[in-house]
Amino acid sequence: MLLPIEQIISREDALRLRDTIEQASWYDGRRTAGGLSADVKSNLQLDETSDFAKQLGQVVTQAVKQHPLFVSATLPHTVFPPRFNCYQDSGHYGLHIDGSVMTLPDGRLMRSDVSATLFLSDADEYEGGELSIETQFGAQEVKLNAGDIIVYPSSSLHEVKPVTQGKRIASFFWVQSMVAEPTQREQLFELDQSIQILTAKLGRDDSEVRRLSGLYHNLLRGWASL
Repeated sequence: MLLPIEQIISREDALRLRDTIEQASWYDGRRTAGGLSADVKSNLQLDETSDFAKQLGQVVTQAVKQHPLFVSATLPHTVFPPRFNCYQDSGHYGLHIDGSVMTLPDGRLMRSDVSATLFLSDADEYEGGELSIETQFGAQEVKLNAGDIIVYPSSSLHEVKPVTQGKRIASFFWVQSMVAEPTQREQLFELDQSIQILTAKLGRDDSEVRRLSGLYHNLLRGWASL
């Protein structure tokens, strides 16, 4: 499931983050690429071990964990500390699949179920730079505005097209979901969204709303791994 979420943080806050990040020191992004990915990666990244990057990452983490649609879609168990990258001067990231297991800063391991890119530059600030994600319906290209996020399965083959003009600055991270199986996770998302719509129309005390809510939680109870 590809899910764009508009304004997961406000555009103003996203652009302020972008302006702050632009003053920081960058390094060659190939340093964090594993395996064959290093051969197709050409971008810049903030030093994720710096206090500056950690503080900015906490801002992003707090925002996404508080957003109902993001939580409904990803059912987060663990969120990898967000990182930040910049594409410019034909920078790109060729076709690749994200690593299946990530090492957290404290040494614990997490499974990457969902990938996320939070755009910190507006779409009209740079040329190129589309995030192209392979799906069963073909490649889908995504280019959103500052404050918008796209979430998609970490198992997807994807790439960032070359940025031929301007700068594409973004935050990226991964989520280990409580529900590892993508189809189950998508079914729970669709059910939850229907429950939200019916609740707004009928109220929480409606018998059908209660019945569907019970079904949702029983399915989650059976499918979740904690």
